[in-house]
Amino acid sequence: MQSPNVSSLSFGTLPAPPSPDGPAVGRLPDLLDDDVVAAWAASGAPLFELLRRAWVPGRLTGFRRGGRDAVLVTHPRHVHQVLGVGGDRFVKRTHRARPLIGDGMIGATGEEWRSQRKLLQAPFTGRGIQRWEHHIAGAARVIADRWAERARTGEPADLAEDAQFFTVDTIWRSLTDHPLDLATYGDLAGVQDIVAALPADVGGGGELPAPAAAALAALDARMHRAIADARARHTAGAAGTGLLFRLLDAAETDPRYDDRLIRDELVTLLVAGYESSARTLTWVFVQLDRHPEVAARAAGDPAVIEGVIAETLRLYPTGWLLPRQAEADEWLDGVRIPAGTDVLVCPYLTHRDPDVWPDPDAFTPDRFPPRTPPPPGAYLPFGIGPRACLGTRFAMREMEVLLGALLPRFSIAATAPAGEPVFGLNLRPDGPFLARVRARG
Repeated sequence: MQSPNVSSLSFGTLPAPPSPDGPAVGRLPDLLDDDVVAAWAASGAPLFELLRRAWVPGRLTGFRRGGRDAVLVTHPRHVHQVLGVGGDRFVKRTHRARPLIGDGMIGATGEEWRSQRKLLQAPFTGRGIQRWEHHIAGAARVIADRWAERARTGEPADLAEDAQFFTVDTIWRSLTDHPLDLATYGDLAGVQDIVAALPADVGGGGELPAPAAAALAALDARMHRAIADARARHTAGAAGTGLLFRLLDAAETDPRYDDRLIRDELVTLLVAGYESSARTLTWVFVQLDRHPEVAARAAGDPAVIEGVIAETLRLYPTGWLLPRQAEADEWLDGVRIPAGTDVLVCPYLTHRDPDVWPDPDAFTPDRFPPRTPPPPGAYLPFGIGPRACLGTRFAMREMEVLLGALLPRFSIAATAPAGEPVFGLNLRPDGPFLARVRARG
């Protein structure tokens, strides 16, 4: 699959990196012509369209904007070199969600990141998430009851909203030990408006628009009320299993954990704990509506449910773009990446590499589990390497529980087509997903 916009320079036999004391020589990645980039910028198209024009499977390509080079990384070997073995050399310049998450773990770097991750790691291990099973099951029952009522009335509903309520409810219970009420949901769901206002592009920024700023203020107020309530219970000696209590315990010995950092960690966990899962579940519902034969198989087989989730994550990884930066001159397969270059890892395109994934645009849950494991870096819906998503097991478990509760009892039929993918800070369908729910016979 060769892009006509990329120069025809062949990599051929690539030179090995020079010795550390040698000159910084070597072949550079192919970049799009400047006029192609200028035409894209004038069109107002999203960043993804520029990546699509630059993409040549198996090749290191890129473009120059605003005096900066950006290299597109999609081949599994290169992805593994950047995110896996090169995790300490290709670093985050800044997190695009910093206006929302502040100094929370996924926006932190260096020693601060390592310390924060260590504190939160244990609850998200395979054994650690067992403590959240009752929270996940409770949140799933709420949606199952909602769908039972919908099946009785026949009224169409927004399944994207149901997915979002479930995942917000699950993470809120896991943070605070409280089920979600509608007032709290209104404040927490405002995260989607904030996320939609954040830049998809590396280096983007600026002030939030007024509606997003108002949603952020309401979210902050809700989080600080939760901290005050948990601290009162904590001081009174009440035991709690929620992650908020773990953060309050840390505050007793680590002065960094003031209310602001606790708020930042709570919002980080909220965003990581519901946005990705909610969007993935929405895409699952879209695919099951398009493929009712798969939905029928999944209704009676947990293994098919796992394959449906895995294949949906391949087609629609919510973290569709993972920006990094080369702190010093680096090398990928003998190709020089100069210091300061933006390195754009794109799981969405990696997951569509035809050399790794035959018929890559098709929804084929039977790909999973694969007979032969894909090469390192070929499948990364939750990232890979030291900064891979901490909540992967939690996310997979909550999606499995909800689908296991719904699919044996209900089928769905869309009343309007799902929206096109929106490549913002995350990957989501445009608009609601309206469908009728029917009880299975």
